[in-house]
Amino acid sequence: MRQGLRPLTRNFHSRFGEIDLVMLDGETLVFVEVRYRRREGRHGTVESTITRHKQSRIIQAARWFLLRHPQHAHRPARFDVVCLSGPLALAGCFPRWHRNAFGADA
Repeated sequence: MRQGLRPLTRNFHSRFGEIDLVMLDGETLVFVEVRYRRREGRHGTVESTITRHKQSRIIQAARWFLLRHPQHAHRPARFDVVCLSGPLALAGCFPRWHRNAFGADA
């Protein structure tokens, strides 16, 4: 929200999965996936957890959102990912925001 996005809903559930946040960035509808790992390392980065399969489920859930909320169907849309790693209680845990992280054709 500090970046000017307006929240529409959070934790939107569908039979395909959940969308963590649905926001508006001006006229653009933004579907946000939030990922967290306490540690990065041998199992890869937080970003590596957004597999093609996960992207596909998010896209299907976004399509379901648009069916349920047709007033937003005319808007351009994008898929963002916010990644966090490290202990959340410490000041060293900074989000990495990936705008337009993947497209609807994933």
